[in-house]
Amino acid sequence: MSSGSRRGGNVYREPGSAAADLFERARRVLPGGNTRTTVYSAPYPPYAARGRGAVIVDADGEERLDFVNNYTALIHGHADPDINEAVIRQLADGVAFAMPTEHEIALAELLTERVPSLQQVRFTNSGTEAVMMAIKAARAYTGRPRIAKFDGCYHGSYDFAEVSTQSSGKPGEDGFPVATPYTGGTPQAVLDSVVVLPFNDIDGTERLIEQHRDELAAVLIDPNPRSLGLYPAEPAFLQRLREITRAYGIVLIFDEVISLRSDYGGMQSVLGVTPDLTAMGKIIGGGFPVGAVGGSAEVMSVFDPTGGPPRAPHGGTFNANPVTMVAGLTAMRKLTPAEFDRLATLGQQLRAGVEEVLREAGVPGQVTGYGSLFHIHLHQRPLADYRNSVLSAQERAFVGRVHEALMGRGIFITPALFGCLSTPMGVPEVEAFVDAFAAALQDARG
Repeated sequence: MSSGSRRGGNVYREPGSAAADLFERARRVLPGGNTRTTVYSAPYPPYAARGRGAVIVDADGEERLDFVNNYTALIHGHADPDINEAVIRQLADGVAFAMPTEHEIALAELLTERVPSLQQVRFTNSGTEAVMMAIKAARAYTGRPRIAKFDGCYHGSYDFAEVSTQSSGKPGEDGFPVATPYTGGTPQAVLDSVVVLPFNDIDGTERLIEQHRDELAAVLIDPNPRSLGLYPAEPAFLQRLREITRAYGIVLIFDEVISLRSDYGGMQSVLGVTPDLTAMGKIIGGGFPVGAVGGSAEVMSVFDPTGGPPRAPHGGTFNANPVTMVAGLTAMRKLTPAEFDRLATLGQQLRAGVEEVLREAGVPGQVTGYGSLFHIHLHQRPLADYRNSVLSAQERAFVGRVHEALMGRGIFITPALFGCLSTPMGVPEVEAFVDAFAAALQDARG
């Protein structure tokens, strides 16, 4: 990529490396040396220096193909020239105003044209905020206090959405998942406000919703949850969930913060089920902080201030700031149906290649994902719910060794072996990944 950088190796792990020095500085001013739990890895992570296209370079000068892309947000990779140009033009005109701009209208128009559930959109600054405002909208619309979500699913850092993000995996006395805290000190009142549902279990989900139907404002679901290993909601299950929620006047919320990158119209267009509200983020900001909640005009009317105080007041100093809006609009316009198809073909090529490597190596495993997303599982348990996705200590150790070996062979991927493609990638990058994975398996097995 540039003089002084090199592909592969794990120099950042060595004593006296730039990463080691940066981590020591970080520990003095940041708790645990970081601001994002998700980017920490023991004993310390590599530090990014720069990136371009599909390549990221760390502070020790090592190049890696980036299959993390800031946890799926950078669908056009690093320093995309079209996005950069749009942002630079906007910087000269101002970065934020206490006024709306035309740019937010344009991005909202694009989203409502593509995503089946969207008639109106409201912007936030993160996926967490998008989920939070979707839940608040559902409560304001229905007048009901409780929500339901699925065991083991991640939906950001809002108290109610966090419940049972990491459950014990053990059912309660009634055989159903138990509401468990994710953050220390979570009030019992928060746990009591959330009904935890079993993913892909039609009978169990229907029984619980029926039992709490008069209290439930919303059911929140990720149609292809990363935290469950990218095993999607089964079409019959999702269709029945849509029927039940509609019958009981419960708002159905899709969390498509990640899965929107699955297809031109999001995962909902693939599965053929239209929710009442959709939470979005990641790719719609072109690499800048963003979130959005959108849905039917009827439910979204709770945010409308034109007739007096809205049922769901919603402010935010940087909501729909023009820098994010122009970056997002540029990024989304580049994501044509043909480009989604190309990424999906590459994704299938990568998944098939990894599965072939696993077979040839005789290593138990499977690969899940859709479109540009993939997750490598080094076990063969059926992936249908939270319990089967939890790794044993031995499995975690093996995954850790494979991850370390991939990093050393020039591949940047999450420690869980979850990854994604970006538009600067093509067949050479996919083949490089598959080859590196084959070698990493050998390294990890010793």
